[in-house]
Amino acid sequence: MKQSVQGSAEAGTPERRTTGGSRVPAQARRADTLDGCRERDDTAVPAARGEHTHSERPIPGPRPAVRRSSVRGQILDALRTALVTGELQPGEVYSGPVLGERFGVSATPVREAMQQLALEGAVEVVPNRGFRVVERGARELAELAEVRALIEVPVMLRLARTVPGERWAELRPLAQETVRAAADGCPATYAESDRAFHGALLALSGNEQLVGVAADLHRRSQWPPVRRLRAYLVADAEEHIALLDALIAGDVDVVRGLVTEHFAGAAS
Repeated sequence: MKQSVQGSAEAGTPERRTTGGSRVPAQARRADTLDGCRERDDTAVPAARGEHTHSERPIPGPRPAVRRSSVRGQILDALRTALVTGELQPGEVYSGPVLGERFGVSATPVREAMQQLALEGAVEVVPNRGFRVVERGARELAELAEVRALIEVPVMLRLARTVPGERWAELRPLAQETVRAAADGCPATYAESDRAFHGALLALSGNEQLVGVAADLHRRSQWPPVRRLRAYLVADAEEHIALLDALIAGDVDVVRGLVTEHFAGAAS
């Protein structure tokens, strides 16, 4: 979680603590972060000062509220990444003002992003202190995997019988991206590519409500991060390739075996 809305974080800035004593992730820039993750440009928040010269004519009408929404969205993405990588620790309390200072913004967009995370079940509100990162045990993670399987497996089997092979073939770049992300060993990058692949598969059903519910369950199952060896991630990603090959070939029996095993592995 190394972004700053106003610009790059200054090297050597000390860690700060919330009023509850919890630590805010270090903001010193470095090439490698937790679990082999490399700093990502797509989550960086660009600086935008909105300066203009006297030769420019002002745009009439009220100022649009795009910038604030953009900042809130980028902070939300950064917080999600920090949850997946473990930079925001389960059980720890983080305050809006301290995280706002960390990002170089006011506490308001941070609180708004945290409220969204609370709706997603990643954090819980601690009155007068901030937000506590939710702790999930093995049983809850296994239950999430079971619910995902109950939703996704029947849909995948139905789609395997109805969707032509060329449509499945179009998703190969997404499956290959999961393999590349697994090889890099970054849990945040892999989590993102994993959700993208599963979401694209289910999107062929044409049921937006299904895709939304499945995506929410998938995201919940990725918090807090389960420490996986890189070999596990690679094996998980290779299952995506095998599944896609079976879908392209229209082999429903192989598809059934692969998706069942895939979710069984997620539950373990």
